[in-house]
Amino acid sequence: MSVRPYRDIQRRQSRQIHVGNVPVGGGAPITVQTMTNTLTSDPGATIDQIRQAEAAGVDIVRVSCPDQESTAALKAIVKASAVPIVADIHFHYRRAIEAAEAGAACLRINPGNIGSAARVKEVVQAAKDHGCSMRIGVNAGSLEKHLLERYGEPCPEALIESALEHARILEDHDFREFKISVKASDVFLAVAAYQGLAEACDYPLHLGITEAGGLRAGTVKSAIGMGSLLWAGIGDTIRVSLSADPVEEVKVGFDMLKSLGLRHRGVSVISCPSCARQQFDVIKTVTVLEERLAHIMTPMTVSVIGCVVNGPGEARETDIGVTGGGKGTHMVYVAGLPDHRIHDVNLVDHLVEQIEAKAKIIEAERAEAEAAALSAAE
Repeated sequence: MSVRPYRDIQRRQSRQIHVGNVPVGGGAPITVQTMTNTLTSDPGATIDQIRQAEAAGVDIVRVSCPDQESTAALKAIVKASAVPIVADIHFHYRRAIEAAEAGAACLRINPGNIGSAARVKEVVQAAKDHGCSMRIGVNAGSLEKHLLERYGEPCPEALIESALEHARILEDHDFREFKISVKASDVFLAVAAYQGLAEACDYPLHLGITEAGGLRAGTVKSAIGMGSLLWAGIGDTIRVSLSADPVEEVKVGFDMLKSLGLRHRGVSVISCPSCARQQFDVIKTVTVLEERLAHIMTPMTVSVIGCVVNGPGEARETDIGVTGGGKGTHMVYVAGLPDHRIHDVNLVDHLVEQIEAKAKIIEAERAEAEAAALSAAE
């Protein structure tokens, strides 16, 4: 379906870098990241968690490298991963060099925090030698002492100044393959910092509301902060920080992007909250349906509405729709038009069959269009 003008988000123009083979910025699709919470020194457990995130569609995964045992395990982790791995480094410059040598695609490191200019030079050289990009990761909870003394507390100006100070260090070493984040757990602080940074530089921005909280509260908080920035066209890659399974971070990230029309991956289910008018158990139907449709990567919209008040209108805007019709029968819509009726007894099974069939048609049409475009180009 075509995008209406009022839905057209004008993204901020940024330069492009690469995290492994994944482009970030410069108009590339906004990528979704997560971070493992296993011990990186346990490669088996870490690889298992990465595989689960890959199955959920993650684009980039970050792992913490606090010690030499972690960087020693990193080579096996990188080799087993289908997506680029970012090594999270804080104060140990040797860990950054070891991570680059182990095959990390990106180093999350603040060059101003790792010591002397000689150490910074060594890390930058390792990144250049091994094709690593970097992320400058400024956090309101760990601002430099001189900035806290100057501003009195974490504020947007302090976060921006910290980010630009770190950026200048890398620029002075002729290194520009980096992105920047200015995270805070306070939504207002984070949003203001990102808005100011977006105006101050053209580097790609990694969005996040740090320490957002548990699954429900953290999702809401992240959606408010990151959603407002994405809506304004700010942001090139995102990580939803939840005290939850990393897979949930990936799911929330994609749902956020799908809601804004910035990424189209998998089935988007539009459903009513249900009420006394519902002609079938909407909540149960949607719960089971989402589980059974998780394997479909084709961008599609499906509406599940319990009665005829809003059902036909919602169905007009979706690929497949169902509306409660009464007396145990429900209307199924295809491409916005009434198509056929179905009984309660096999509602979910029937919808899954319809959606899978529609997905195959969409993929076949896409492949045909791509082949035609390739032929015309030749």
